[in-house]
Amino acid sequence: MPRQYPIEKVRDFGIIAHIDAGKTTVSERILFYTGVSHKIGEVHEGDTVMDWMEQERERGITITSAATTCFWIPSYRRGEGKSEEELKKLYEHRFNIIDTPGHIDFTVEVKRSMRVLDGAVVVFDGVSGVEPQSETNWRYADEYQVPRLCFINKLDRTGASFENSYKSILERLTLNAIPIQLPIGLESNFEGVVDLLKMKSFKFSGAMGEQITEEEIPASMAEEAKKRRQELIEKIVEQDDDLMSAYLEGKEPDLDTLKKVLRKAVIANKLVPVLCGSALKNKGVQLVLDAVLDYLPSPVDLPPTKGTDPKTGGELTREPKDDAPAAALAFKVATDPFVGSLTFFRVYSGTVKKGSYIYNSTKGEKERIGRMVRMHANHREEVDEIYAGDLGAIVGLKNTTTGDTLCDEDNPIILEKITFPEPVISLRIEPKTKADQEKMGVALRRLSEEDPTFRVSGDHETGETIIWGMGELHLEIIVDRMKREFNVEANVGRPQVAYRETIKGSAEAEGKYIKQSGGRGQYGHVNIRVEPMERGTGFEFVNEIKGGAIPQEFIAPVEKGVKEALAKGVVAGYTLTDIKVTLYDGSYHDVDSSEAAFKIAGSMALQEGAKRAKPILLEPIMKIQTLVPSEFMGDVTGDISSKRGKIEAMNDRSNIKVIDAQVPLSEMFGYATKLRSMSQGRGNFTMEFDHYEEVPANVAQLIIEGKK
Repeated sequence: MPRQYPIEKVRDFGIIAHIDAGKTTVSERILFYTGVSHKIGEVHEGDTVMDWMEQERERGITITSAATTCFWIPSYRRGEGKSEEELKKLYEHRFNIIDTPGHIDFTVEVKRSMRVLDGAVVVFDGVSGVEPQSETNWRYADEYQVPRLCFINKLDRTGASFENSYKSILERLTLNAIPIQLPIGLESNFEGVVDLLKMKSFKFSGAMGEQITEEEIPASMAEEAKKRRQELIEKIVEQDDDLMSAYLEGKEPDLDTLKKVLRKAVIANKLVPVLCGSALKNKGVQLVLDAVLDYLPSPVDLPPTKGTDPKTGGELTREPKDDAPAAALAFKVATDPFVGSLTFFRVYSGTVKKGSYIYNSTKGEKERIGRMVRMHANHREEVDEIYAGDLGAIVGLKNTTTGDTLCDEDNPIILEKITFPEPVISLRIEPKTKADQEKMGVALRRLSEEDPTFRVSGDHETGETIIWGMGELHLEIIVDRMKREFNVEANVGRPQVAYRETIKGSAEAEGKYIKQSGGRGQYGHVNIRVEPMERGTGFEFVNEIKGGAIPQEFIAPVEKGVKEALAKGVVAGYTLTDIKVTLYDGSYHDVDSSEAAFKIAGSMALQEGAKRAKPILLEPIMKIQTLVPSEFMGDVTGDISSKRGKIEAMNDRSNIKVIDAQVPLSEMFGYATKLRSMSQGRGNFTMEFDHYEEVPANVAQLIIEGKK
C-alpha cells in the first residue's frame, strides 16, 4: 500500500509535563478534536482513552507512555469555503503522539519517548508554573535536542496566572520562551485567547469548545497586545539578518514570513513559543494543534540520523527517505493482554514490511516480522508497511529489547542507544505458594523486559528474589501488575535503599590463584592499581600490560573477574562504583594458566585493592519539593532538617510555601503519611533521585551492622 501522507505532512511529537499539570486531559481533547474518540474521557471519572491501564484509571495518573495516531486539518483553513474532501487532500496531516507519565518513578517512559520524538508540547499548570518534574523532562528534551512548544494550561483555576507561569519558564527553563498568545481574562473569567501574530482574539463555544470564532481584540487588551506583539516580532526578526535589516528600515514582515522564520527558530531550538488555555474547559487545544503543525518539525526538517557501523565503528547517517536502507529504533517493549509481546519502534529511514526479516544489529540476530500494528492508545490497527518517520509496533519479536536497532542486514547500522538511570530502591519478594513460584519468574522477566529501570536479582545467601526500581510507587505498581496481569500472589518485604560503595584513595594489589596438585593445575597472577573516579562515572578498566607478561587472551577474563567482584563491595556488600582499575603486571604458566584462573585472580585482586583504598559507603540523595500552607512551614522545615536534609530554597506560590530540599532516600520512607499528619492533609511533595553522596560515619556504622 503506498504512503498515504507525504513525510512533510507527518509530525511525531510527545506531550510532557509534571504530574497533574493536565497532560492526559490535553491528550483526550486532542483525540476528540481529531475525531479519534467521539466522547471526551476525563481523568477524574476514570474513563480516559490514553490512560487505559486499570492502575492508571484508579490512581488518576499516567504510568506507561501511550502512542496514538490521529489526523488534523488546521483550524484556520476551515473558513476557506472548500469541501471536506478538498481540505483533507490539501491540508490534512498525520500526527503520531505519545502521552508520557509525569510521575518521577516512571521517568524511563519520558526518557525513551524523548529519544524517538521530533517535537514536544510541554504542559504547565497555570497556578503552579514550572514544577520539579517539568525541569527534569525539560532536561531530557535538551539532551536529545527536541524542539518544543509550551502550553500554559488550567488558566480557569483559582489562583491561575499566565504572567507568573511564563516568568517561571524564563527563570527556570529557558530565556528563549516567547508568548505567541495571551489569555483573555483569568480564573472564572477566562474566555479565550489573543493570537499575537494575527492580532485577533479567539473564543470557543459549543458543547466541547469545537466552534472557534475569530473576533477583534477586546479594547481593554489592545495596548498590552500591541506591546507584546512588538516584543515577539523583535525576537523573530533577530533570527534572520535580511529580515532584521528590513525591520530596522521600518518594514514589518507579513504573517507568512513571520511564521516561516519562527518555525525555523523553533526547529533549531532558538525559540520556544508559549500558548495558553484550559483543556478541561475546552479552550485553546485546537490552536495548540495548529501550532504543532506550523512550528514543530516533520522528520525531513531535522538533520539525518547518526549511527555507527557495527563492523568498523565508523560514523554512518540515514536520511528520512522511504527508499533508503531500513533503520529503526525499538524504544519500548510492552506485554499486551491480547497479542503478547509488542515492540514499539520508530522508523528513521527506509520501510519496514510485514512478512520480511529485519536485522537486530545490537544483538547481531535476524528477527521475522509476523504482524505489525499502528497503535491508537490500546487499540490496534493492522498494517503491512511502516514508512520513514512513522511509529509502529511489531508483535512477538523474540530477542529485541529497549534501545536495540532494527535495520537492513546488508546495510547494518547501530543507532544511538537510550541511557537509563540506575534504580535506587529495592524490595525482597517471595511467592505465596508453590504454584506462584513458576509464574513469578515469568512475570518478573516480562516486566523487566518492558522497563529498563526495573531490575531483578537473587540473593545467593538467602535464595530470595530482590526487585529494584526508581521509587516506592514504581515497585508498588510492579507488584500490583504481577497480581492483576499474571495472577501472582507475593509477600513483599520492606523497601530497602540501594546503597553503593566506592573508594577515596588509590592502592595496588596482587591477585594470585594457583592450584597445582598432580595433573593439570590452575595458574593466574595479576597486579592491579585501583583509583577513585568522579562521582557518577561508573567503572573503567585499563590494560597496561607490556611485553606479554599476560597473554592477550587472558586480559578479557581478568576484566570479567574484576567486574563480577564489583557487585559485592568490601564495606557492607553493596555494589562498588566510580572506580578505575588498571592491570599493569602479572605472570602466567604455559600449561596451567586458563581463563577461569585469571578471572578468579582478577576478582581477588579487586577485593584486596578496594580494602586498601579507603572504601566508603554512598547513599542516594533525593531532590524533594514540598508544598504546604504557610502555617505548617516551621514544622515541615524542622522535620526536613531532622532527616539530614539540606534546605536549598523557600518560595511563595499564591498562599502556599514551596520548600526545595535535598534529603537522603533512607530518611524518606513513610514521608507521605507524616507530611499529611503534620499539615492536616493539606501538604504534598514530589521526589526524584539527584545524586549519590558519602554516608556520614555514624550512619554508615548502622548500615554495616544492618540496623538501617
